[in-house]
Amino acid sequence: MSARARHGVPGLLVLLFASLVPAARAAGGGQETLQLFVTAPYVELHTGPGRGYPVFHVVPREESVDVLFRRTDWFKVRTERGVEGWASLKDLEQTVRADGTPFRMDLGDRAGFADHRYEAGLFAGSYGGASLVSGYAALSFNSQLHLEGALGECYGRYSNCTTLDVGLAHIIAPEARWSPFLTLGGGWVHTDPKATLVATQNRTEPSAYVGGGIRFYLTRRFFLRAEYKAHWIFTNRNQNEEEDEWKGGFAFFF
Repeated sequence: MSARARHGVPGLLVLLFASLVPAARAAGGGQETLQLFVTAPYVELHTGPGRGYPVFHVVPREESVDVLFRRTDWFKVRTERGVEGWASLKDLEQTVRADGTPFRMDLGDRAGFADHRYEAGLFAGSYGGASLVSGYAALSFNSQLHLEGALGECYGRYSNCTTLDVGLAHIIAPEARWSPFLTLGGGWVHTDPKATLVATQNRTEPSAYVGGGIRFYLTRRFFLRAEYKAHWIFTNRNQNEEEDEWKGGFAFFF
């Protein structure tokens, strides 16, 4: 890597990190709430979005709740008395809207694409000119900020490699069908040279990356994802290396 490129990396990282900070602060505020009326004997409220969280409050029949936001098949709601808690989709399907129609929610929809808890996918592409096959999984903190981990295998003419990346993704427009994003993180690259005439050694070296891409919602829980990453590999030799990664494939959310 040239000296100019090395000096530009810290500034690029700072710029990208600054763009991620507002997403970390976002919590889905400012959206109009949905009012639902309980038709079952009661609806249980949990302290968190899951059956593993204890029930601390029940909402009796004919009382209403306001839906604040959704996390997969769990909804944060506020009662008429101002109590906030988490209700499951199964329980909320025993409620009706203000016009008397039953409440129904299909998680495999555009709303689920915009705001979900987990996603994963498989890709094919190129890493430093070598063929790449990779997969990733992500945990969302909110609709705009995800923690991602990716594992890849690349097959080149002179060497093979295994890549492991962990970092953040900022979804710029999560509600849009075409949804761009930025990435920032680090990881490791394990290189296995193929040379047979001279002695070569396998090596594992740390790396950092910045990148971006775009997601396109297909249908139900499925979407396409294409991305680019610029990797900086910190070698034990005198000069660090820079590699470009391009890949695309299918992903799903749940």
